[in-house]
Amino acid sequence: MPIAAHRWLMTAPREPLVRAPFEAEPGPGEVVVAVAGCGVCHTDLGYYYDGVRTNQSLPLALGHEISGHVAAAGAGAAEWLGRAVIVPAVLPCGECDLCRRGLATICRAQKMPGNDIQGGFASHIVVPARGLCAVDERRLDAAGLTLAQVSIVADALTTPYQAVQRAGVAPGDVAIVIGVGGVGGYCAQIARAAGAEVVAIDVDARKLDALVRDGGVALALNAREADARALKKAVTHFAKERGLRATEWKIFECSGTAAGQSSAFGLLVHGATLAVVGFTMDKVELRLSNLMAFDARAIGNWGCPPEAYPAALELVLDGRVQLAPFVETHPLADINHVFHAVHAREITRRAVLVP
Repeated sequence: MPIAAHRWLMTAPREPLVRAPFEAEPGPGEVVVAVAGCGVCHTDLGYYYDGVRTNQSLPLALGHEISGHVAAAGAGAAEWLGRAVIVPAVLPCGECDLCRRGLATICRAQKMPGNDIQGGFASHIVVPARGLCAVDERRLDAAGLTLAQVSIVADALTTPYQAVQRAGVAPGDVAIVIGVGGVGGYCAQIARAAGAEVVAIDVDARKLDALVRDGGVALALNAREADARALKKAVTHFAKERGLRATEWKIFECSGTAAGQSSAFGLLVHGATLAVVGFTMDKVELRLSNLMAFDARAIGNWGCPPEAYPAALELVLDGRVQLAPFVETHPLADINHVFHAVHAREITRRAVLVP
């Protein structure tokens, strides 16, 4: 039987999001998730404010950081009924040649809520059951967390988790994270959990202070107070002072800004790895020959395979990554106000909308 539900639709860029009723009913291999929380991501703001195109035409409910309880299940998905879950931000088909070869993040049949299908700024969402991440609510309680709070695992945590894994961060590495709001803040913590000494770079002193206090960052640098040359000099001095390598730095660009991307490229050293995690429509001018001269590499990062979600969630449940100090919840009905406040940087923590 269909479930009476509602969602908040984007009808056009910058137009107020509107509440609309719908009936949620799963097809074969699908489930209906009663949404506990859905995080507001920089990508959502890109669709809404910057006119970044969604794969599905408007009107469309945005939102891809989703947690909740499975309220209904279609044929072949009954084992999920009633369970607490996190919905991966990117759901690969699991059947194509790319998926079979371990390249699920570039599956051409993947489904991303709020882009390819209706998203999580809603009371309910219909998604494929394949790839759901089960959540042990007893462990959530023990960690002092709510199911709504861990919705942000679906992107803000798992995307940088994938980037840190791909970059090969190991004990003794210097990891530099540029842009430490949202995704970048968790990237810094994940790199620290992997054993790196972490340098955080941002233009917001509040975010830097919070990460030094709660996120284990060893050095915080304000990009408003230093140009590219000064930033590199400061990191070099830090590495030497700590007895760390002056080569093979792991650099994570998480700001999603042209300035951040330029700064990240300027920090290349011999053997460095540059991981591009943030997204911007802006263009930057770079001398790509630096990659050759430094024998460095640059890698992109789109989402995270669903099979990696349990390990990423474990970092939160066992306390190696702090989540609660960097998240705040708001009623879903306040979505228009929250979008504005996040875009205006009035909200500096990850905003989670709760139906």
